[in-house]
Formats: sequence, C-alpha cells, structure tokens
Amino acid sequence: MWKDRRILDLVGIEIPIIQAPMAGANLSDMVIAVSEAGGLGSLPCALLSHDKAREELSRIRQKTSKPINVNFFCHRSPAFDAEREAAWKQRLKDYYLEFGLDPDMPTPPSTRAPFDETFLSLVEEFRPEVVSFHFGLPQQSLLKRVKDTGAKVLSSATTVDEARWLEGEGCDAIIAQGFEAGGHRGIFLTDDLSTQVGTMALVPQVADAVKVPIIAAGGIADARGVVAAFALGASAVQIGTAYLFTPEATISPVHRQALRNAKDNQTALTNLFTGRPARGIVNRIMREAGPISQLAPAFPLAGGALAPLRQKSEPLGSGDFMPLWSGQAARLSRELPAGELTKRLAQEVLVSLSSR
Repeated sequence: MWKDRRILDLVGIEIPIIQAPMAGANLSDMVIAVSEAGGLGSLPCALLSHDKAREELSRIRQKTSKPINVNFFCHRSPAFDAEREAAWKQRLKDYYLEFGLDPDMPTPPSTRAPFDETFLSLVEEFRPEVVSFHFGLPQQSLLKRVKDTGAKVLSSATTVDEARWLEGEGCDAIIAQGFEAGGHRGIFLTDDLSTQVGTMALVPQVADAVKVPIIAAGGIADARGVVAAFALGASAVQIGTAYLFTPEATISPVHRQALRNAKDNQTALTNLFTGRPARGIVNRIMREAGPISQLAPAFPLAGGALAPLRQKSEPLGSGDFMPLWSGQAARLSRELPAGELTKRLAQEVLVSLSSR
C-alpha cells in the first residue's frame, strides 16, 4: 500500500505515522493506542523520574507487542546563575504581588532530565524498537550502548547542517522538524532562531543531503499534510498537535480549551517556560514579557519561577502563566481517540494517493 517503505521496514510498523513524544502531554495510554493501530507510539521521558518511566514502559510492554519509541532529551544541565535568576524573579514580581505571593519565596525546581546511565538502563531492560533524542545526540559511549540493544536511533534536525551531523553520528533516520512544529525546537548547532526553516523548505533539502530516510514534522495534522510530506521526500511523518486533541492526551482542561480556540496566527516561539525556544499558544505572560526574553534562566530552569503563578491561575481557568504547546496547524485537528485518528489518517492518505 505504501510506495516508500523505508521507515516501515526500518522499525517494523504498518503505517508511516509517528506520534510525537510530547513531554507532559502523553503517557502509556497514547503510546499503546497508536502502536496498536499500526503507527509508532512514543513515550517522552524528559519529565519522568526513572521509577515513573519504568512503570510506564512496563505497562506498555504488557499491553502491546508492537514497536514503540522511547524519547529522551540530551541537553547538558546548566550551572545555576543566581544573578540571572534574581533578574527573572524581579521581572515577575508584579505578577507575584497580583496573586498575593511573596516575591522572595524560594523558587520551585524546574527540571528536564537529560539522557544518562540511569535512563540507559531502562533502554537495556525494555529494549524499545526505537529510541529518539531531542537537542542532538548523547555522548558516543551511551549512544553505542543504545544501538547495541538493537534499537533504531532517531533525532530531530532543524537545518540541513544538523541533519548531516546526525547522519554522521549514526542516526538511522532523521526527523526534519519544520518551524511550524509545536513544543521545543530540536535546534542544537546554533542558537539563531531567525534562520530556522519551514517544513516545506526543509524536508526536500534534508532528503537531498542525507542517505537515511526522513520523517517530516511540523504543521502536519491532516491527510493533505501527510501527502505533501511524502511528495517532498519524507518516508514518514511525525504528528504532535493533532494527538493533543485525543482523550489519551494528559493535558489540562485549560490547555485543551486553548487548543480548540487557537488560530493559525496565535502561536509563537517562546523561551519563558523552560529557557529553550518552544512553540505555544500566545498567552498573557508571552504578550507582556515578550515571547523571547534574555532574562529567562537557561534551560530547563526558567519554569521554576513561573510555577507558583500557574498554580494560582490555572484553577481559575486561566492559561496566562502556563505553557500551551501547539503547532501552527491546530485548527486542522479533530477530536478522535488516538488509535482511530491514526487509522483514519492512514486511510485518508491512501485514498488521496490512489486518486493521483
């Protein structure tokens, strides 16, 4: 049925659709549903403790024998910068006072766990068919042990240079992440956001530059986007925002409602919530502090000072101080169970391709 079977044969799936790993937005229920439907379900581990990740992986392996993807961040944990933290707290002071909070209260921790020996032990124990990374790749000694388990390795590239680097370091396939994508940019060879590339321009250039198969990501939420990605040279697509509309998504009611209301021009890249650029729906703090602030502490520390404001405002139905991750194509999404969405997208793509 599928003309380009490179990703299907590489990882052993039936449908060339990968559910994006969305830290904080999906757990085992979504992984199981998508993998059982024939796609590749993905478990994000960046916000999980070792014990929680083990619990989720155990449940996945009990519920499905289909291939799965386990995703990790591979950033370096930053040194604490007291001066920058103080400047960030000062910028947020008026908001603290508005909600009756003490501006001098201790800053709650804000963490994203990078891939390490502890997470590697889970890969070696559960042997997922695919292991994917964001922000480049881990050190070669860890990567070799991942590959020794038999896992296929994926990582995100936001430029042709990053794609070539990933191929040279041993990636089995590359996720070409266009500027339209929701959540964190996979950018790692530069900090310059002004030159980031859209999916339509990025995918064919990456496909021309490397020999490994390409997975298109960013702005793809319906069959038209999938067909376009295939025409540009992708062997599969990775879809995130559309899966946030499924009942399996672990997002809050506030986030879910914001997605329902989002328009094409209502998202922006911001570093306010973690310290790294990520695309989300524009809210009050993004409008008033500017979506990109030099005051925000380095990744992943920026979110700590915002946490008390979120705790006060979210129960009131407000998304003013929380990340509302979304890509630019939210309006193309449908509210369906994750497994049904996967199957329906595949059917619609095949119908479209057969009519050409």
